[in-house]
Amino acid sequence: MKLGIILFMLGLLGIVLNRKNLIVILMSIEILLLSINYSLLEISLFRDDLMGQVFALYILTVAAAESAIGLAILVIFYRIKGTISVKFVNLLKG
Repeated sequence: MKLGIILFMLGLLGIVLNRKNLIVILMSIEILLLSINYSLLEISLFRDDLMGQVFALYILTVAAAESAIGLAILVIFYRIKGTISVKFVNLLKG
């Protein structure tokens, strides 16, 4: 359980401390989701129940979709603006 908490705090620190690079923010969100998965699997093994493992599979699916869509948006944004800085993301509002 301690490893899940350490990973969660590492993900939060990545988001809070680095607000300039979108790739680092996406990686921090992935770390958050994986820490939740790890905690769910630990609890599932402790309680001898499969529901934690089922929820972990759902979270992995959401994390994969979030990575694919987020990176696709970043690639298109980089091609248009030439940078992936968070300062220029408000230009996407239309």
